[in-house]
Amino acid sequence: MCGRFNITTSPEELRRLFNYVEQPNFPARYNIAPTQPVPIVHLISGKRHFRLVRWGFVPSWSKEMPKTVLINARAETIEEKHSFRGAFRHRRCLIPANGFYEWQARAGGKQPFHIHRPDNAPFAMAGIWEDWLTPDGSELDSCAIVTTVANDTLKPIHHRMPVILPQSEWDKWLGAEEARPRDMEPLMRPASNELLVAEPVSSRVNKAGEEGASLLDPVNPDAESRKLASKQPKKNDKKQLNLL
Repeated sequence: MCGRFNITTSPEELRRLFNYVEQPNFPARYNIAPTQPVPIVHLISGKRHFRLVRWGFVPSWSKEMPKTVLINARAETIEEKHSFRGAFRHRRCLIPANGFYEWQARAGGKQPFHIHRPDNAPFAMAGIWEDWLTPDGSELDSCAIVTTVANDTLKPIHHRMPVILPQSEWDKWLGAEEARPRDMEPLMRPASNELLVAEPVSSRVNKAGEEGASLLDPVNPDAESRKLASKQPKKNDKKQLNLL
């Protein structure tokens, strides 16, 4: 899955890379969390456009905001799921990122890892988006990241990863090239093992309110595990908490 990510490339560089019409001034974000606004790139009349949407997919037919925040859509079932089927067929998008975070289960607690390209260059995650009419009549645009099985680099950390699209496949995913939904299946594959590296980072990233470039600084995972373990309540503490 993908539960947090970051975008650190400047707006000018992103615009040149993704070639969209708008000139947004989207600031660097180091710890983007679900329900927050995220940029997507989608196609309108053959041209790429930038749009800020809610990360947390809301199907167009929903009567109310879903209680479960749909941040990911599994590639294996995206065509079958009623929630995602329409968007997968007609509203695919690119979600720019410089890296994402994943958590590895360890004895002392879950260790976060920052996963990124070795050169820290931006990449495009496959996404779907939807336009929902809220009960009060306003419109809400939202998106989900498409995920697939992890490659060998990420398997020791987590069994899922975002679908990362090579630039040569961007037009096909966006719909600039005529294709049927089933033609998208070969695109929804794990990234090559050489594309990404994974570095342990501070557990500060666990808090959605934490921000700043220091979140990307590598840490010693053993020292971080000891720090996490020290914050866990001891057995006697648990008994005392139960008595309160």
